[in-house]
Amino acid sequence: IAQEEFLELLELLVSHARTFVPSLAAMEEFHLSLSQCVVLRYHWIEPFVRSLRERLAAFHRFFCVADQVKVYTNQNKTRTFIGLEVSAGHFQLLELVSEVDSVLEEFDLPTFYKDPSFHISLAWCVGDLAGRLEGQCLQELQDIVDGFEESAFLLRIQWEQIRCKSGNKYFSFPLR
Repeated sequence: IAQEEFLELLELLVSHARTFVPSLAAMEEFHLSLSQCVVLRYHWIEPFVRSLRERLAAFHRFFCVADQVKVYTNQNKTRTFIGLEVSAGHFQLLELVSEVDSVLEEFDLPTFYKDPSFHISLAWCVGDLAGRLEGQCLQELQDIVDGFEESAFLLRIQWEQIRCKSGNKYFSFPLR
Protein backbone atom coordinates (compact mmCIF):
# COMPACT_ATOMS: atom_id res chain seq x y z
CA ILE A 1 0.00 0.00 0.00
CA ALA A 2 1.57 3.25 -1.12
CA GLN A 3 2.23 5.91 1.48
CA GLU A 4 1.80 9.61 0.72
CA GLU A 5 5.59 10.17 0.61
CA PHE A 6 5.97 7.31 -1.89
CA LEU A 7 3.31 8.89 -4.11
CA GLU A 8 5.23 12.19 -3.94
CA LEU A 9 8.38 10.40 -5.12
CA LEU A 10 6.37 8.67 -7.85
CA GLU A 11 5.03 12.02 -9.07
CA LEU A 12 8.55 13.49 -9.21
CA LEU A 13 9.85 10.49 -11.16
CA VAL A 14 6.96 10.32 -13.62
CA SER A 15 6.89 14.06 -14.30
CA HIS A 16 10.64 14.03 -14.99
CA ALA A 17 10.44 10.91 -17.18
CA ARG A 18 7.63 12.53 -19.19
CA THR A 19 10.14 15.07 -20.50
CA PHE A 20 11.65 12.07 -22.36
CA VAL A 21 8.44 10.08 -23.00
CA PRO A 22 5.27 12.24 -22.70
CA SER A 23 2.92 9.23 -22.94
CA LEU A 24 4.06 7.68 -19.62
CA ALA A 25 1.25 6.87 -17.18
CA ALA A 26 1.80 6.33 -13.47
CA MET A 27 0.76 2.98 -12.04
CA GLU A 28 -2.19 3.13 -9.67
CA GLU A 29 -1.50 -0.16 -7.87
CA PHE A 30 1.87 -1.61 -6.94
CA HIS A 31 3.06 -5.19 -6.71
CA LEU A 32 6.13 -7.34 -7.09
CA SER A 33 5.51 -10.45 -9.20
CA LEU A 34 6.54 -13.94 -8.12
CA SER A 35 5.07 -15.60 -11.22
CA GLN A 36 4.08 -14.86 -14.76
CA CYS A 37 0.41 -14.23 -15.45
CA VAL A 38 -1.23 -17.59 -16.08
CA VAL A 39 -4.74 -18.72 -16.91
CA LEU A 40 -6.33 -20.88 -14.21
CA ARG A 41 -9.32 -22.98 -15.15
CA TYR A 42 -12.19 -22.35 -12.79
CA HIS A 43 -12.03 -25.84 -11.20
CA TRP A 44 -8.27 -25.39 -10.58
CA ILE A 45 -8.60 -22.26 -8.44
CA GLU A 46 -9.41 -23.94 -5.13
CA PRO A 47 -6.73 -26.68 -5.35
CA PHE A 48 -4.19 -24.14 -6.69
CA VAL A 49 -4.82 -21.79 -3.77
CA ARG A 50 -4.71 -24.69 -1.29
CA SER A 51 -1.36 -25.83 -2.68
CA LEU A 52 0.05 -22.29 -2.54
CA ARG A 53 -1.12 -21.94 1.08
CA GLU A 54 0.64 -25.18 2.04
CA ARG A 55 3.89 -24.27 0.26
CA LEU A 56 4.07 -20.72 1.64
CA ALA A 57 3.04 -21.55 5.24
CA ALA A 58 6.61 -21.94 6.51
CA PHE A 59 7.90 -18.59 5.25
CA HIS A 60 8.76 -15.82 7.68
CA ARG A 61 8.28 -12.10 7.18
CA PHE A 62 11.25 -10.27 5.72
CA PHE A 63 12.34 -6.94 4.32
CA CYS A 64 13.51 -6.08 0.85
CA VAL A 65 14.74 -2.81 -0.60
CA ALA A 66 13.57 -1.64 -4.04
CA ASP A 67 15.71 1.40 -4.84
CA GLN A 68 17.34 0.88 -8.24
CA VAL A 69 15.56 2.57 -11.16
CA LYS A 70 15.41 0.32 -14.21
CA VAL A 71 13.62 0.23 -17.56
CA TYR A 72 11.72 -2.90 -18.62
CA THR A 73 9.72 -4.04 -21.61
CA ASN A 74 7.23 -6.88 -21.72
CA GLN A 75 8.09 -10.02 -23.71
CA ASN A 76 6.31 -8.79 -26.85
CA LYS A 77 7.95 -5.33 -26.62
CA THR A 78 4.47 -3.76 -26.75
CA ARG A 79 4.82 -1.95 -23.41
CA THR A 80 7.67 -0.21 -21.61
CA PHE A 81 7.88 0.20 -17.84
CA ILE A 82 9.93 2.19 -15.37
CA GLY A 83 10.43 0.18 -12.21
CA LEU A 84 12.32 0.01 -8.95
CA GLU A 85 14.48 -3.10 -8.86
CA VAL A 86 15.10 -4.96 -5.61
CA SER A 87 18.65 -4.48 -4.34
CA ALA A 88 18.25 -6.38 -1.05
CA GLY A 89 16.00 -9.36 -0.29
CA HIS A 90 16.66 -11.11 -3.62
CA PHE A 91 17.49 -14.45 -1.95
CA GLN A 92 14.20 -14.59 -0.02
CA LEU A 93 12.25 -13.71 -3.16
CA LEU A 94 14.00 -16.51 -5.07
CA GLU A 95 12.97 -18.96 -2.33
CA LEU A 96 9.35 -17.82 -2.64
CA VAL A 97 9.49 -18.14 -6.44
CA SER A 98 10.80 -21.69 -6.08
CA GLU A 99 7.71 -22.66 -4.06
CA VAL A 100 5.32 -20.82 -6.40
CA ASP A 101 7.02 -22.52 -9.38
CA SER A 102 6.42 -25.91 -7.75
CA VAL A 103 2.71 -25.18 -7.56
CA LEU A 104 2.66 -23.96 -11.17
CA GLU A 105 4.38 -27.19 -12.27
CA GLU A 106 1.69 -29.23 -10.48
CA PHE A 107 -0.83 -27.64 -12.85
CA ASP A 108 1.45 -27.80 -15.90
CA LEU A 109 1.66 -23.99 -16.06
CA PRO A 110 4.70 -21.91 -17.06
CA THR A 111 7.14 -21.10 -14.26
CA PHE A 112 8.79 -17.75 -13.56
CA TYR A 113 11.72 -16.33 -15.53
CA LYS A 114 15.09 -18.05 -15.04
CA ASP A 115 16.98 -14.93 -13.87
CA PRO A 116 14.23 -12.67 -12.58
CA SER A 117 14.68 -8.95 -12.02
CA PHE A 118 12.37 -8.44 -9.06
CA HIS A 119 10.86 -4.99 -9.35
CA ILE A 120 7.89 -2.76 -8.67
CA SER A 121 6.57 -1.02 -11.78
CA LEU A 122 6.01 2.71 -11.33
CA ALA A 123 4.95 3.88 -14.80
CA TRP A 124 4.24 2.47 -18.24
CA CYS A 125 3.62 3.40 -21.84
CA VAL A 126 2.61 1.64 -25.05
CA GLY A 127 5.42 0.51 -27.35
CA ASP A 128 9.13 -0.18 -26.95
CA LEU A 129 10.45 3.19 -25.78
CA ALA A 130 13.25 1.80 -23.61
CA GLY A 131 15.85 3.58 -25.75
CA ARG A 132 14.41 6.98 -24.82
CA LEU A 133 14.34 6.17 -21.09
CA GLU A 134 17.72 4.51 -20.67
CA GLY A 135 20.94 6.48 -20.42
CA GLN A 136 20.53 10.11 -19.33
CA CYS A 137 16.88 9.78 -18.25
CA LEU A 138 17.59 6.66 -16.19
CA GLN A 139 20.55 8.33 -14.45
CA GLU A 140 18.49 11.43 -13.66
CA LEU A 141 15.67 9.27 -12.25
CA GLN A 142 18.16 7.38 -10.08
CA ASP A 143 19.54 10.72 -8.83
CA ILE A 144 15.99 11.75 -7.84
CA VAL A 145 15.53 8.49 -5.90
CA ASP A 146 18.94 8.77 -4.24
CA GLY A 147 18.33 12.38 -3.25
CA PHE A 148 14.73 12.01 -2.08
CA GLU A 149 14.37 12.63 1.63
CA GLU A 150 13.73 9.39 3.50
CA SER A 151 13.91 7.30 0.31
CA ALA A 152 15.86 4.64 2.24
CA PHE A 153 12.89 4.30 4.59
CA LEU A 154 10.25 4.60 1.85
CA LEU A 155 11.75 1.96 -0.41
CA ARG A 156 12.23 -0.64 2.33
CA ILE A 157 9.32 -3.04 2.03
CA GLN A 158 8.23 -5.46 4.73
CA TRP A 159 6.76 -8.65 3.32
CA GLU A 160 3.92 -9.67 5.60
CA GLN A 161 1.84 -11.59 3.07
CA ILE A 162 1.79 -13.03 -0.42
CA ARG A 163 -1.29 -12.43 -2.53
CA CYS A 164 -2.69 -14.37 -5.45
CA LYS A 165 -5.16 -12.72 -7.80
CA SER A 166 -7.52 -14.88 -9.83
CA GLY A 167 -10.06 -12.93 -11.82
CA ASN A 168 -11.43 -10.36 -9.41
CA LYS A 169 -10.66 -12.43 -6.30
CA TYR A 170 -7.60 -12.00 -4.08
CA PHE A 171 -6.24 -14.75 -1.85
CA SER A 172 -3.89 -13.79 0.96
CA PHE A 173 -1.18 -15.95 2.50
CA PRO A 174 0.20 -14.36 5.69
CA LEU A 175 3.89 -14.91 6.42
CA ARG A 176 4.94 -16.01 9.91
